[in-house]
Amino acid sequence: MRQTPNQTTTLRDRITLIAVAGLMRLPFRPRVRLAGWLGRVVIGRLGPLRRRVLASVHHFLPELPQADARRIAREVPGNLARMITEILSADELAALAAGLPLDGPGVTALQKARETGRAAILVSGHFGNYDAWRLALIAQGYNVGGYFKELGNDALNAHYVRAVSASGQPMFPSTGDGRKSLVRFLRAGGMLGILIDLDRPNGVAVDFLGQPTRTVLSIAEMALKYDAALIPIYGIRTSSSPGFRIWIDDAIPASDPLTMTQALNDSFGTQVRRHPEQWVWWHNRRKKSHPDYDAQP
Repeated sequence: MRQTPNQTTTLRDRITLIAVAGLMRLPFRPRVRLAGWLGRVVIGRLGPLRRRVLASVHHFLPELPQADARRIAREVPGNLARMITEILSADELAALAAGLPLDGPGVTALQKARETGRAAILVSGHFGNYDAWRLALIAQGYNVGGYFKELGNDALNAHYVRAVSASGQPMFPSTGDGRKSLVRFLRAGGMLGILIDLDRPNGVAVDFLGQPTRTVLSIAEMALKYDAALIPIYGIRTSSSPGFRIWIDDAIPASDPLTMTQALNDSFGTQVRRHPEQWVWWHNRRKKSHPDYDAQP
């Protein structure tokens, strides 16, 4: 069960709810454009987000020219606001995603898993729009469930949980019961969507963008334990219609959890380097308090 949330409604929560309610009154495309502008011009300038992104860019890409690093830091808050607004707009995003073609060298492995009834773990990150690819697969008949962590902002969490649940089932929350249901789903040959770029206390130092970065091995461990295909997948935002492309990378060969996790990080890192403004950047996976932080994979 989810822990009891903080019932105190802050000024920020009230402003967030008012902004979300106002945005949802607009048609979908103007709604997303306005959210992007608010994220870039208001949230990015008034809060600490831009500074945190810039610090992370300097950490992971120290060779990047300062002008490029600042450009990324300016654009990330806008893309984040667009992504959140799209996810909260469950019906409209599902309709858009339904027409997205699947592309990339991993398409064949994904299709084979469906044809043979083999479980699959589809791995992405907080990048582009991670719900676009899930909804695209669901529209094409894939049985894709999602594993999610509830938001720390209680004002948005109810909207978020309702949206991700409405746009496609099953959804498995990051709780004990949720994980038990997830295991049953994989054992029955389901396909699970999961994000790899969050910090967890049990993560180990695995190279990401050239830096030792706390990364969980549990995704690869699940793939080995339940004989699931392990496939990186991304919903990449585009400037032209329909607004996204679904890229499915090569399936990760079964070996050992560390090697497989490194391959996942390498795949994700390639996409971040190609489209740096589409990753959220500020998740702190660089905590030196972890005993394995300085260990090289």
